[in-house]
Amino acid sequence: MSCIFCKIVEGSIPSIAVYQNECCYAFADLNPKAPVHVLIVPRKHIGSLGEVEVGDTALLGQLLWAAAEIARSKQLENGYRVVINSGPDGGQTVDHLHLHLLGGRSMTWPPG
Repeated sequence: MSCIFCKIVEGSIPSIAVYQNECCYAFADLNPKAPVHVLIVPRKHIGSLGEVEVGDTALLGQLLWAAAEIARSKQLENGYRVVINSGPDGGQTVDHLHLHLLGGRSMTWPPG
């Protein structure tokens, strides 16, 4: 398996775990764009949001729930941002669906 996120999920590449359950694994981003920058990845390999199937709807809900749970644990009560980049034009650089949880500072708009 050549997917870097799959290797992180299975533990063959070290990471700083933030949260995990049977559906997903969350870890600190190595190149943070905010004081809190966590990547939330499904354990199931899905290339991008554009590749999800009807059977993945519960998993997508679990990913968002995990983002909210992590935000609560990080005390981001003033707000945070959850981002999903999809495809090259969307800024996706790793071909494994993942959410960015960003917080700990004021976010600006537009983001990019």
